[in-house]
Amino acid sequence: MPGIDRLLYLTDVAFMTYPSLEEKKSIIENSVEVAHACGIPCPKVAPLAAVEVVNPKMPVTVEAAELTKMNENGEITGCIVDGPLSMDLAIEPEAAIHKGATDRKIVGDADILLFPDIHAGNLVYKTLVHTTKCKNGCIITGTDAPVILTSRSDTFEVKLNSIALAAVVAESLKANK
Repeated sequence: MPGIDRLLYLTDVAFMTYPSLEEKKSIIENSVEVAHACGIPCPKVAPLAAVEVVNPKMPVTVEAAELTKMNENGEITGCIVDGPLSMDLAIEPEAAIHKGATDRKIVGDADILLFPDIHAGNLVYKTLVHTTKCKNGCIITGTDAPVILTSRSDTFEVKLNSIALAAVVAESLKANK
């Protein structure tokens, strides 16, 4: 993706409409397996919200903080979880400097963006796909084998990338069983 110097994983943008806390934990675990399969040994996971502080009137922020605690307590492993995070703090190091948030575990260098619901995820995903020159592939994990997920409007390249990503993840899952 232009402006991002690493692979960026977006989840969940197509399947889980309003994931519960436990479903978000599973989404993180599944996306971490994908990142590991792609060579990222300890991906940084950003549970996203409109703000980067816990606000009891914003349940998404409360759940993001709970996911962070689960990671700190060893209930979610193989990654670093830091939330709630706003999108700018998750992907833009300069934003962390301007907001005085350089003491966070994620300072503009998130690998995995955990969206709070399908609306947020799908809107961001489609905006990126249709307004930037990003290269992407789409799969569903948490199944016995990765499931290729493409849109009718996807290009041949996206479909090919999705097949390749599924093959890499399937091989990794098979090797780790």
